[in-house]
Amino acid sequence: MNIRRSAAILAATAVAVLGTGSVPVTALADDSSPSASPSRALPRGLYGSADPTYDGVWRQSLALLAQDTVGVKPAAEAVDWLVGQQCDSGAFAPYRADASAKCDEKTPVDTNSTAAAVQALAALGGHDGELGRAVRWLKGVQNEDGGWGYQPGGASDANSTSVVIGAFVAADDEPGDQKKGGYSPYEALRALSVPCDEDGGGAFAFQPDKKGKLTANADATAAAVLGALGEGFVPKAGAGDARTAAECAGGDDFSPEDAARNGALYLTKALTGDGYLKSSLAGAEDQPDHGNTADAVVALAAVGQKDSTARPLAWLEKNSGPWAAGAGPAAYAQLILAAHATGTDPRDFGGTDLVEKLNATGPEPTVRSTTTDADEKGQDDGPVFGVWWVVGTCLVAGIGVGFLLSGRTKKQQL
Repeated sequence: MNIRRSAAILAATAVAVLGTGSVPVTALADDSSPSASPSRALPRGLYGSADPTYDGVWRQSLALLAQDTVGVKPAAEAVDWLVGQQCDSGAFAPYRADASAKCDEKTPVDTNSTAAAVQALAALGGHDGELGRAVRWLKGVQNEDGGWGYQPGGASDANSTSVVIGAFVAADDEPGDQKKGGYSPYEALRALSVPCDEDGGGAFAFQPDKKGKLTANADATAAAVLGALGEGFVPKAGAGDARTAAECAGGDDFSPEDAARNGALYLTKALTGDGYLKSSLAGAEDQPDHGNTADAVVALAAVGQKDSTARPLAWLEKNSGPWAAGAGPAAYAQLILAAHATGTDPRDFGGTDLVEKLNATGPEPTVRSTTTDADEKGQDDGPVFGVWWVVGTCLVAGIGVGFLLSGRTKKQQL
């Protein structure tokens, strides 16, 4: 889960609007949300000040989920705004400026916005009707391989499949029971796990390339580790079995949990050098990817590999301030979830109160909690989970677009 989805949303939306097989290349800063000024006043209740066209529902969902995770009751108008974005079909688009207008075939609904909204509304409670419609829509657009693409009918990818798994879990609907063409979402994810004896073995690919080859992608891997575990953006404590994979595992009995541990092993190795994951704009040098690093921390903690989170978490505490300030609510939410996953106090994250920073980007919460995450859990540390992923990297690459936006952007394949 991270801001990476903006790039995918932008790409997919452009395809839907233009109705062509090509999308104009759009340059986006690696450490911020789309920065173009909105053409109209921002709607009441929305978090963030950037144009919500491509990520309104996504960032709102993460903001509300992060607040709920740390004991903050979101403002009623913020929740109402999210609920009001839903189409009668149950699906969500990235943003509908006129939510009173009926959705039609031109409304760019997508699986990621819908699944993110499901996870947020399920956590908040009291939205059974909205959840039921959204889950039914997601089931109706499942692909024959058991997975989901960003838009209905699109090829399955690891990020989309994982965030939908998280939505089913949040709505108390067993993902493994949802099959299409005889395949479950878990089987779709396993099919995207790079074989151990290949380059990047253990990682997940976003999608196969045109020749069917799987290429390791850190963005997809961070998302798919959670999906393979059957977890969402805020996994329960001890989601994994705490077994640290010493080496990539395969074989005939290869399970989703094995795939998750393999993915975690890949992320651990990728973080060994500098303590952060990297991304790059087309033609630019490698640069730190704060959002994907935060997602990797969540994924590693979920698998039970808390020791592997220490270095990237420390790097985020030291270096994420300017990035989060520029990127806005979704970035603060990612950091809060990474802190929560590791039992770190999000109100003192490298000296920054992430909760206050997030709250300041939108309407005043109904109730502000002053209880620290560790106090709530009655412990100072431990893999307390509370997530993962737009889809962006390979979706963008898969449709020939070269643009990148903080965590939701096209990722460099590590």
